[in-house]
Parts: sequence; structure tokens; C-alpha cells
Amino acid sequence: MSKPVLRPGSEEEWEALLHQLRQTPPAQPRPFFYARVQARLAAQSPAPKAILLNWVRRPAYVALLGLLGLAMSGDGVVPPPPAAPHPAGPTARLPAP
Repeated sequence: MSKPVLRPGSEEEWEALLHQLRQTPPAQPRPFFYARVQARLAAQSPAPKAILLNWVRRPAYVALLGLLGLAMSGDGVVPPPPAAPHPAGPTARLPAP
């Protein structure tokens, strides 16, 4: 493999070029550039239609909502705890009337 040919003074030329690039002011967009871009994007994108009902058209969401409704449905009644066994013996107390 051959070695690259280095020109004399090439390092100084690169330094000078980089120095010139650092001194150039940053590019500025033309006036109203962002307003024109925003207007073009608004003209290309379709207007949103019934965003609220778009998710209903997907059966997976409807099925998930139905399952969630079934899981959450209930009458709010909590089943009573299991009855404790009463001691059966001569020292057992009778419940108070």
C-alpha cells in the first residue's frame, strides 16, 4: 500500500481554511421562512375529522373497553366474611338477645 503524498504547507492551508469558516456568520433564513413552512404543512395535512370516534373504529379497542366494563361492573355488594365456628361446649355463651 502506498503512502499518501503530503504536500508541504498543507497543514497551514487547512488551519487557514478552518479559521475562515469559524469567522463566517451563521446563515440566517429568509424573512418569514418558518411562516411559509408552517402554511405549507397546514395545507398538505388533512383536517382532523372526528378524532374522538376514530378509536372506536378499531375492534381491539372496542373489545378492550367491553372487557374493562365487564370487569368493573358490579353492584357494589361485598360478600360477608365466612362465619366463625361457634365453640360447642358447656362454657359456650349464648348470644345476647
